[in-house]
Amino acid sequence: MNIVPAQEIKRRGIAAVDDLIAKGDLHVIRNNQPQYVVLSEARYQDLIASEQEAHYARVRASLADVEAGRVSKFKTATELLAALDADDGA
Repeated sequence: MNIVPAQEIKRRGIAAVDDLIAKGDLHVIRNNQPQYVVLSEARYQDLIASEQEAHYARVRASLADVEAGRVSKFKTATELLAALDADDGA
């Protein structure tokens, strides 16, 4: 990942980003710490699409679990918490 100090952006404006973003994602460093990440629009759209597909995959897997009977139902939150505690100890 490319790195650019915030001061460089302040000094040169968006041109400081333009020069580096073509090489990939860009960390903006402020106070010697990474503070921001700059992505190209295409990279941003890819990440959003990947996140959405991962969400859909989790929903599909959950629905498959329900259809296959791999779910448990609890009458109270206390019962649920007890079952979760039991799973942690296993």
